[in-house]
Amino acid sequence: MDAVNETEETHFDDILDDWFIESLKTYKDLHVYHLEHSTRVIEWTSGKTVCVAGYHAAKNDILELHLPPKLFADENKGLCAERDFKVVNGGFTDGPVHCLTHIPGTRCVVTNDGLSSRLEVWHLGVDDTDVIRRTGSTDPGTVSERGSRVAAGLTSEPSVLHGGLLNQIQLTDLSSGKTLYKLESDTADPLSSLQFVSDGVFLACCCNGDLYLVDTRTSSLPPPAPAQPAAPVPAGVRDAVHWCMDASADRCSLDPGRRGVVRLSSSGEAVVSDLRDVGTPVCRARLGLRTDGSNRVLTKVSWAPALDGCIAVSGFNGAVQIYDTSGWTGRSDAGRPLFEHRGHDVSPQHAESGPVFTTSHVWHPSRARTLLSAATDGSVHVWDWVDQTAANG
Repeated sequence: MDAVNETEETHFDDILDDWFIESLKTYKDLHVYHLEHSTRVIEWTSGKTVCVAGYHAAKNDILELHLPPKLFADENKGLCAERDFKVVNGGFTDGPVHCLTHIPGTRCVVTNDGLSSRLEVWHLGVDDTDVIRRTGSTDPGTVSERGSRVAAGLTSEPSVLHGGLLNQIQLTDLSSGKTLYKLESDTADPLSSLQFVSDGVFLACCCNGDLYLVDTRTSSLPPPAPAQPAAPVPAGVRDAVHWCMDASADRCSLDPGRRGVVRLSSSGEAVVSDLRDVGTPVCRARLGLRTDGSNRVLTKVSWAPALDGCIAVSGFNGAVQIYDTSGWTGRSDAGRPLFEHRGHDVSPQHAESGPVFTTSHVWHPSRARTLLSAATDGSVHVWDWVDQTAANG
């Protein structure tokens, strides 16, 4: 048995060595941090800081981290010795954090535990201290065993859109706790994603792939835009598939690739639609990825805010994949990803405790190829990748 273990360790060391050598050519920057408990949330609080929180069943850290200064030293990087993440502010939660949203223009974040509909409001650094403290809460009074999805309002007054089921969606003013809007619907489909696309219009994606473009000037529910899988799916399999979505940041562009919405299934199918007609897919692709039922809620897709047509995908394994959707057609195989970050997959924790899965990722708001990602082993990476296709001419 010792000989077998030694062989496995030697094999893993070889993989780690190969990846390290490869990374010297494929990354402009790569920095690593390790949390006591893994996180499912990474939320920007500024261009250089993020908020993370654990999802362990008991007490968890909630931290605001400053990214390594070396990452932002565009010139004379070798003269910048600061390569580490720094804890700017910190606190503790009494339970897990499955959802965390920063309220633009404030030093507040809103969290949900993934077990109820209750939202908690936190202030990042109270009274000029480095403490993150809970300063309020709101409970809509709805029953939700799946937790709530949360999206920050885009108006000047701090507000959040939230709900665990489609018929529970409401907009709440954080200052007064007053309900500003409530969607009228009898449809109790579980939600996977909520996102504003303008001050008064939001997208709601259900776990079954149905997408709704909702105008808050009316409380009625518009017709759904089903995901419409490329091939017929048996009912039992369809119910086991989890869908999520993300809308592109540039919603005023004339380029469909910059004002689209992408849906991703846990069976590895991606569907892209134009925001002007979410019911008609512009293109779709099979990514060749699949995850089992226990990890399907970890799947995530996001548009690159500063890289036309590119999306990032995570949650299927220990990697984050980057795809260029500009070459996708009506129905196609996405082929190889443009880039794949395998840093979490080759971590020492993988060798010790089994497979590692990515739990979240986010693009930097303005640095085109910079992302952060987290995994089940507690690792957090920030990386700036090199487009090898462009580098090779």
